[in-house]
Amino acid sequence: MSGSSSGKMFKIVTFGESHGKAIGVVIDGVKSGMKISGSDIQKELDRRRPGQSRVSTQRRETDKVEILSGVFRGKTLGTPICLLIRNKDVNSKDYEKLKNIFRPGHAGYTYLKKFGIRDYRGGGRASGRETAARVAAGAVAKKILRKKKIKIIGHAIEIAGVKAKKFDAKEIEKNPVRCADKKVAKKMEQKIISAQKTGDSVGGIVEIIAKGVPVGLGEPVFEKLDAKLAGALMGIPAVKGVEIGAGFGAAKMKGSQDNDPIRGVKGKIKFLSNNAGGILGGISTGQEIVVRIAIKPTPSISKEQKTIDEKGKNRKIRVLGRHDPCIVPRVVPVAEAMVALVLVDALKKQKMREGK
Repeated sequence: MSGSSSGKMFKIVTFGESHGKAIGVVIDGVKSGMKISGSDIQKELDRRRPGQSRVSTQRRETDKVEILSGVFRGKTLGTPICLLIRNKDVNSKDYEKLKNIFRPGHAGYTYLKKFGIRDYRGGGRASGRETAARVAAGAVAKKILRKKKIKIIGHAIEIAGVKAKKFDAKEIEKNPVRCADKKVAKKMEQKIISAQKTGDSVGGIVEIIAKGVPVGLGEPVFEKLDAKLAGALMGIPAVKGVEIGAGFGAAKMKGSQDNDPIRGVKGKIKFLSNNAGGILGGISTGQEIVVRIAIKPTPSISKEQKTIDEKGKNRKIRVLGRHDPCIVPRVVPVAEAMVALVLVDALKKQKMREGK
């Protein structure tokens, strides 16, 4: 199966299935001598792990990371780093009666048609469980970015049609929906619980902001920074749309409104707005990079749905088991990780271009 790797100068390969023995990632491209510990990675995994609140799945995974290679006495060796996360709280029996039936909104049908075989337990390789490996790799990437004074902030700006009106970064990790607007967060939570009671689910929008990104990252024409970010974020299972800067809103503007005016202020270049989202011509401008992603409602719901079985016979299905009524809060650290991975790869390419 191709398609399980990402990046060139900073490359990751993830492995494992939702109900397999473990999931993990191999990272290639980390220089030697960098301090790294399990706790650095665990902090990020704890933000993504299941069972955090009543608005997330009650699958109880500790997501304890094991560093199998590439690190010796707390420092990177410059060789591939392998990180392993064992699946502890697996309950595959819920899927036995559905093993020959396709769950609407899931990849079972397409996987079977493409490969001729599929792991029906929890979605197998197509499960959101795989994203824990990305978060683990993203933790390493974030540590590299911090040394460059680059910070990535993700937060929910909309859930079930309820939109955030204020931004206070301190509030993001204080509520279960990871919204930067304290009052709106409570309304979002209520919407999720309401949908859950009826056996349904809801989606939303996550915004990711990268601060401190230098000018010049991105490789035109086919490896533009915005294209790489969009591709990485669309690779997250629940993501159905990406916009950068003004995004789709730019389609409603005039050029005079959408263009970001540039001025020289005390010998420095300053943009007076950021509709471009920090990227022009596929190259970072030095402004904040602003990306938003649309997250679909969790497809596993207990409401009765129409589907077919593997023989093409019409069937009806109710999906039981432990599923998130809204995946948005847990997508936040995954999205941050994917942005971090793209930025580190771009930084390494730029460093090579400059001969450093």
